[in-house]
Amino acid sequence: MECNYELKDGTLRISVPRELDHHLATQLRQETDLLIEAYHVRKLIFDFSGTEFMDSSGIGVLIGRCKSMNYSGGEVIAENLNERVQKIFVVSGLHKIIKIHTKEEDCQ
Repeated sequence: MECNYELKDGTLRISVPRELDHHLATQLRQETDLLIEAYHVRKLIFDFSGTEFMDSSGIGVLIGRCKSMNYSGGEVIAENLNERVQKIFVVSGLHKIIKIHTKEEDCQ
């Protein structure tokens, strides 16, 4: 499955694929960096609604985008994390550097 990108008003929403492993991590990193730079993205949203697995290379992609967005004054948000992906966020420490939106927050 390919990554899906939606760009609107300085916000880039990325629908993360079912499995974010080293094969897709490189593609995701390159395409995201290109879009961030070309369209001056200020908010980066990773939508994990269809994601079941993420390995260390996927975690690395998220950390790298977080650093680059923080450097440019932007923000990174993760949303629609299932229980498995939430555990990955906690164990890896991603929950400390990436803001996590729950469905209740999205309604406000």
